[in-house]
Amino acid sequence: MRSPTQPLIDVDDIAGIVHDGLGVGVTGASELSGGGFAAVWRASLTDGREVVVKVGPPASARLLAYERKLIPAEAVYYSLVREKAPVPAVLAHSDNWIISTLLPGEPLTAVESAVARQQLGAAVARVHTITGPLFGYTGDRPSGPDWPTAFHAMIESLRSDAADWDVPLPPLDGLVDRHRTLLAEATRPALLHFDLWDGNVLVADDGSLSGLVDGERYLYGDPLLDFVSPALFRRIDESHPFAQGYGAGPFTAAELTRIALYRVHLYVLMLAEGPSRGIALDADRQQLVTSLLEAELADL
Repeated sequence: MRSPTQPLIDVDDIAGIVHDGLGVGVTGASELSGGGFAAVWRASLTDGREVVVKVGPPASARLLAYERKLIPAEAVYYSLVREKAPVPAVLAHSDNWIISTLLPGEPLTAVESAVARQQLGAAVARVHTITGPLFGYTGDRPSGPDWPTAFHAMIESLRSDAADWDVPLPPLDGLVDRHRTLLAEATRPALLHFDLWDGNVLVADDGSLSGLVDGERYLYGDPLLDFVSPALFRRIDESHPFAQGYGAGPFTAAELTRIALYRVHLYVLMLAEGPSRGIALDADRQQLVTSLLEAELADL
């Protein structure tokens, strides 16, 4: 099912964007699968280059509060990390589209590679050495002067989104306050990718890491937040290839609690975004995420 946030475009639309951005023509283009937010196309150019064109949601689409201006944010993320991790080069962008180089390889959803997962961990560790100007998101999105404040704002923003969409959530009152001391152990706003699920990690033919994409949801905060999506729907520990490549672990009890809080955040986000992606409230995905969220809250 196509998400309402993904615009319906065709080859002529892609050709127009490429002409506006690069001043060249298109010899062919096809839409890529795997994402659920923007429309992503591969295009062959008249000058011989192969590029990726990503087009953001139509103006009519309802989005979560933190999803404002994500296409420009992706261009910023790539510029910030290009010396630390293998990411596409941005060739041109606007407020609602971005043209970037095509990276080689297949996503981890199509081919398994422990080597690529380890190299991803090492690359993310390098990215985490970048320190931001604040905790949370940039612009007028949830942020704060310290991590507990920013994380609380992030959770409350998602709860507000869920309420607007009539998405039921388990009780979350007091969650951040009960763990504020642990959250405050994150004292430096590290640059976080956040969306490190297998579909955003590319693997070369030899099994090595060839690319990291979809950085538009970046924020600044606790590095442990990036230990959730590499083990989506599971609980990561130091035996995971990502953690090994990162050089993390063994995790302390306090660190494991913070990671659990970040799983809660991801599950709340996934539930809140469901209707905006055209996912029914009683869909299997929503029921699975709800059960995972309830289990995390019970353990916390």
